[in-house]
Amino acid sequence: MKPLGSATSSSRGTIVVLAVGVGSFGLLQSLIVPVLSQVQERYETDQATTAWVLTSYLLAAAVATPLIGRIGDAVGKQRMLIVTLSMLAIGSVMAALAPTIGWMIVARAVQGIGGGVLPLAFGVIRDEISPARAGTAVGIVASLVSAAFGIGIVLAGPIVDVLGYTWLFWLPAISTGLAAIGTWFLIPESPVRMSGRISVIPAVLLSAWLVLLLLALSKGNDLGWVSAPTLGMLAGAVVIFAAWISSEHRATTPLIDVRLMRTRGVWTANVVALMTGLGTFASLGFLPQMLQTPTESGYGFGASISESGLILLPSSFMGFVMGFVAPRMVRRFSARRVIFVGLVSNAVAYGAVALFHDQVWQVATWMFLQGVGSGCVVSSLAVVVLRSVPPEQTGAASGMNANIRLVGGSLGTAMMAGVITARTGTGGFPLEVGYRDGFVVLAVALIVATGVALLIPEMGPRSQAAEDAVREPQVDAARAQV
Repeated sequence: MKPLGSATSSSRGTIVVLAVGVGSFGLLQSLIVPVLSQVQERYETDQATTAWVLTSYLLAAAVATPLIGRIGDAVGKQRMLIVTLSMLAIGSVMAALAPTIGWMIVARAVQGIGGGVLPLAFGVIRDEISPARAGTAVGIVASLVSAAFGIGIVLAGPIVDVLGYTWLFWLPAISTGLAAIGTWFLIPESPVRMSGRISVIPAVLLSAWLVLLLLALSKGNDLGWVSAPTLGMLAGAVVIFAAWISSEHRATTPLIDVRLMRTRGVWTANVVALMTGLGTFASLGFLPQMLQTPTESGYGFGASISESGLILLPSSFMGFVMGFVAPRMVRRFSARRVIFVGLVSNAVAYGAVALFHDQVWQVATWMFLQGVGSGCVVSSLAVVVLRSVPPEQTGAASGMNANIRLVGGSLGTAMMAGVITARTGTGGFPLEVGYRDGFVVLAVALIVATGVALLIPEMGPRSQAAEDAVREPQVDAARAQV
């Protein structure tokens, strides 16, 4: 039974609770990034296995985000928001107490399930906040994801230095626990319910083929690319992928509506999202380790956790800033042009990191360029998707685009781990050529994405009339954005 007075909780209290929950999720995405090398030492494991600390989180979020959003629509957003925030807290406690790397990877997967906080938060805003304020509330909560990601990269070092490594997880556990309590007392249960059956099989199949593909990519160098285990995993991924596509077509309410991929604006935006996610998470996941590698390796800087976080700050900061600047550029030049320029910036940045990383200022400059490019692309893709489908499909199309970006991130981290760890030097550190080859692969992937971007339908600069026409669907679409 709900506590008395909960039904009269203010919209301000609702936004504060949602901001704490979403902000904690954003922090958990990045707090671990600068300390991956310390995780490797702590559990005495290799770099490829350590990469799964990031990959498992992204994989779980990619599967759980749409599924939990659908469950929330069916059984109640407030109820599922409490469950999701509790999962974030439980996963954080598990990570803080993790005795082995396997335990840590599982804990991160549990945290990834907390990705459902995003569609639930946007759903609560749509149901509980007045239409006049809903757009602003969505913007505040959505921007917190990018802001928290950048803040997490910077805060990781000071937290470890002052409080210790485990507090990277205790602090989010406390904040998400408080957010779950606040949800119970301050957010009323929404009367809005979605009828229809929830499809669980597509979620199982999606996670199965992704896991097989990721294992093949990350272990291919160790097992051999033409070995029976590697080929078996790749073949299994292909078969289960086909079964997943079939299940999504048959589902009354698909997890990811693959039928929308027939639309030119949708499939081109999704390919670009896949490549952008691949590059962003792979680069941010492994650059700290390169920067923290001792100088005796011949290429590392021996940077501390705090120093490596500050070097990467330009990327996260500019990604956040461009989230506000890019929409204005789209209105003036068109989404396709802004996306193309952003992808070129990313391709140049990754290629430059591969070839020119002798000085700290070089890496910081290239990542500044990467942040500008990623911010342009991610913000503009939403416009392409929204204007490529009917209003009633904006939520599904935007949710699919957001999830495909997460899928790209999980693929990118697994691929990067395989390339970088293929060759190891005498000191036990990966050879410099591994990082070079990894970033060359990222540059090539983004070059391919620029070719796809040229196929995005030319929609022209957005007029004020067009802006007014999509403002309301944007609130729906934001429910599934990551």
